[in-house]
Amino acid sequence: MYQPSHFKIEDRPALDAVMRAHPLAMLVTAGPGGLIANQVPFVLHADEGAGGLLRAHLARPNPQWREIAAGAETLVVFTGVERYVTPSWYASKHEHGKVVPTWNYVAVQVRGPARAIEDAAWLHPHLEALTSQHEAPRETPWAVSDAPAPFIDALARGIVGIEIEIAEIAGKFKLSQNRPDADKHGVLNGLRNDSESESQAMAGLVATYALGERS
Repeated sequence: MYQPSHFKIEDRPALDAVMRAHPLAMLVTAGPGGLIANQVPFVLHADEGAGGLLRAHLARPNPQWREIAAGAETLVVFTGVERYVTPSWYASKHEHGKVVPTWNYVAVQVRGPARAIEDAAWLHPHLEALTSQHEAPRETPWAVSDAPAPFIDALARGIVGIEIEIAEIAGKFKLSQNRPDADKHGVLNGLRNDSESESQAMAGLVATYALGERS
């Protein structure tokens, strides 16, 4: 991933937070079958292994797990908050007009050795962790144990687990850090004036990373 110094983020807790908040990531492999990419929900286990582990699962008919089993190179791409930035928000537009549109975004990429797992004793705890991750905030969370055990067992036979050791992690938070302060404030105000939740989330990131405002 191209990482200009303005946008490079190495703060591991910040990168972990992105992976947890945006767990549906692009799993990319390059193996004998060529490039394969699939959207897959991941669970981060930051305290396991030397640099943390990512766990997920694929449908058994999906050929990507066989590529992983054969040693395919593996990349996982997490995409966080993103927003279009209009040059109309820049103070520079009114000063000299030499501005163009851009896009602000957050991305985290992970590389590392991966393995395919067909062991039910591994799959069931993984499914419980994945479910808990997304159901816990709900008022009445659903649990894997709410479904009949034979039904879950049958479904588990149709999937294959994936575990990736985090050997390399790269973060890019492109949040207007490279703009003059007046432009940064213009972007912040433009985002804050947009009621959409994604704009509000981006405004918080711009305030923190581009303007150094801490809540």
